[in-house]
Amino acid sequence: MYNFYNINFIDGNYVQAINMLKNKAFMVAPSGPGLSKIDKNHQYRKALQAADFAIPDSSLMIILYLLFYQKKIQKMSGPKFLRGFLKEQFLRNDYVLFSIDPSDDEKASNNELLVKQGIKIKITNHYVAPNFNSDLVEDENLLNILENIDKKPSYILINIAGGVQECLGHYIKKKLSYDVGIICTGAAIAFETGKQARVPIWADSLYLGWLARVVQNPKLYVKRYIQALRLFFVFYLCRVKKNIES
Repeated sequence: MYNFYNINFIDGNYVQAINMLKNKAFMVAPSGPGLSKIDKNHQYRKALQAADFAIPDSSLMIILYLLFYQKKIQKMSGPKFLRGFLKEQFLRNDYVLFSIDPSDDEKASNNELLVKQGIKIKITNHYVAPNFNSDLVEDENLLNILENIDKKPSYILINIAGGVQECLGHYIKKKLSYDVGIICTGAAIAFETGKQARVPIWADSLYLGWLARVVQNPKLYVKRYIQALRLFFVFYLCRVKKNIES
């Protein structure tokens, strides 16, 4: 694994990721914009550091890791991971998946996508998350549902905004009475349903997912990716403080 800010990144290996999730791991996929503020956002930082592993979703982070530490990490974007995960046979055998969605509209779209792919998931295994206070991400109602659901899920797929989903995943990991694989891939499923800008597979593999999003929705993404350039400063701080290990 590669350690950045005490977050454990795997080397973009899907088989390694899915095997860890089968052992009830907590997985995150932090974005470049999210990582660029990691030194300022305490709850988000703690959530990422508490994860069992992170997949290297951010092209900018991979480039900066190579620039600062001369080590190349293989990219594994959230959408790429999700496409592989949704093909897993175990999702077709039983009702093992629970989905946390950002809205009723996206709950319906996500359920339609999952069912079309042959995944066994009831609409009652979807939960629409509330609008969380950014300073405190806790949800006792969700916890109560997960504790009392008839068939306990093996995997929880969190599809809400980055920066919040990781904190919710950390909360579930700490509070839930049984072990479950927790997958924080945020908007990745929205790229598949068309609710957010679609990213061609070739663009994703060439580290150009950000450009595909900017072209389709510049108003939303230009400012976000400009702000993400602060990640260079975060890497510099890590180098100076020597709080990055491999």
